[in-house]
Amino acid sequence: MIFSPDDFARDHFALFGLPRRQALDETELERQYRDVQARVHPDKHTHLTEADQRLAMQWATRTNEAYATLKSPLKRAVYLLCLLGHDLHAERNTAMPAGFLIEQIGLREAVAEARGASGIGELERLRRQMQTEMSNQYQRLTQAMDEAHDYERAAGIARELMFQEKLIYEIDEALEAVEANA
Repeated sequence: MIFSPDDFARDHFALFGLPRRQALDETELERQYRDVQARVHPDKHTHLTEADQRLAMQWATRTNEAYATLKSPLKRAVYLLCLLGHDLHAERNTAMPAGFLIEQIGLREAVAEARGASGIGELERLRRQMQTEMSNQYQRLTQAMDEAHDYERAAGIARELMFQEKLIYEIDEALEAVEANA
């Protein structure tokens, strides 16, 4: 048996032997992931029964999902908030500060204008601006979660980051489209 059945119910942090914190040592996460993945990879269990091979596949899948969640600061925050009993309810809770929403609308309009004008330089500037803003947001998120334990504030920041990550995606799409037509 790769792990005990009780291990399968452990949270992602426990699976990799990491503390439940927003701030993670990414090198340690990578090291732990490689260690667990080396133990559960299905290729290492081809000699086992069919049931144990399926179990190895389930463990490999779970390990990959846990790693992907913890590697992404936003996914990690949402996951950690849920573990701590603070579900974002992002699909129902769309309340955002008015200033933030106005800023997002302005940025989306700027992206659309730059895309229409084939403005690679402007799109790159907008992307850098968003990256800086999001970096600051992630610092505030980590402080709210790990230091202040203000999970309501952290949930609000995480919801804002969801908007911002979507905007980064839209900027990247616009850059690809403009570059493809250049």
